[in-house]
Amino acid sequence: MLAKKPPMGWNSWNTFGANINESLIRETADAMVATGLKDAGYEYVVIDDCWSEMQRDSNGKLVASKEKFPSGMRDLADYIHSKGLKFGMYSCAGTKTCAGYPSSFDYEFIDAQTFAEFGIDFLKYDFCYKPAYANGPLLYHRMGMALKASGREILFSACNWGSDNVGQWIRSTGAHMYRSTGDIIDNPQSFKDIARSQIPLLSMSGPGCYNDIDMLIVGMHNKGNVACGGCTDDEYEMHFALWCMMASPLMIGCDIRNMDERTFSTLTNKKYIALDQDEEARPPFPVGGNLGDSFALFRHLSDNKYALGFFNFTDATSQSIELFDIGLPNHCGFGLKLSNMLTGECLGIFTGNVALPIKPHAATMFDAEIVKL
Repeated sequence: MLAKKPPMGWNSWNTFGANINESLIRETADAMVATGLKDAGYEYVVIDDCWSEMQRDSNGKLVASKEKFPSGMRDLADYIHSKGLKFGMYSCAGTKTCAGYPSSFDYEFIDAQTFAEFGIDFLKYDFCYKPAYANGPLLYHRMGMALKASGREILFSACNWGSDNVGQWIRSTGAHMYRSTGDIIDNPQSFKDIARSQIPLLSMSGPGCYNDIDMLIVGMHNKGNVACGGCTDDEYEMHFALWCMMASPLMIGCDIRNMDERTFSTLTNKKYIALDQDEEARPPFPVGGNLGDSFALFRHLSDNKYALGFFNFTDATSQSIELFDIGLPNHCGFGLKLSNMLTGECLGIFTGNVALPIKPHAATMFDAEIVKL
């Protein structure tokens, strides 16, 4: 089963945009292995928009840019596969890609066959230049059918930005993950707004088809294609913790060839990744329904475990919740045992409420247990 758990990998867009070539992708695949990202679970190396020539060939097929990819996509796919990784590419459901390159509208079956011949394992499928009277759900259904008819197992990553109430129908198209947001940019306001906007939609996600709340900006530090002020290391860690709490696919967007130590430690945080990859894939519960600039999320995990996360976008240094708001009224006879997810430190058993110091512009994550008093 493809996408039994949220897919993990790297995508070229956030840092490189149109400035891609085969040397960069090979070096990125090398870095994925050498740094230990592959061992941490990241397996897809995905080329985004701007990879093709501006015209199809005489047979109507997409052709890789001879300047950017002179060895061809099959050769690049073979190289990535030789590293034990999987290869991903990009197309679009409209008449052009978002950057104006040839797209797959009315070419779904020939393009899916071409991608299979290239040896790809993942297709990101965007939504730019869709004709007004074309039916979005049908376009994604067509590509889902075409990929299955290609004879190759290809993970289908739909990217329609949350349009057309996508969560209500996308699973029926064969997609394995789907974008439910606009594009992320490199600042804390962007990932905060995305996270808050998705709380009502996270139930439309689960094994086989995950709600994709966009690629990671961890470690970008105001560089690259979506640079817009940057974040602190604590804010990047909060961003990563939020994406893991929400069981989103984890697609790295920074240049992994030159990550600093903090970026690497965030992206390979075993506890957070285990949270993201929890086999039950349940969405978090917003504690008290409060989604202001400081909020808490509670999540049911497998094996009768729980997670509690505090996400503080303010300058305040403390946060509190009422345990009634996660289902533990005062006289229920049970309390909430909390241990710091990263250090293992046990903070004790709480009843009534939880009031804790939370670092400004940072997250604090807890393993939680329901215990009888």
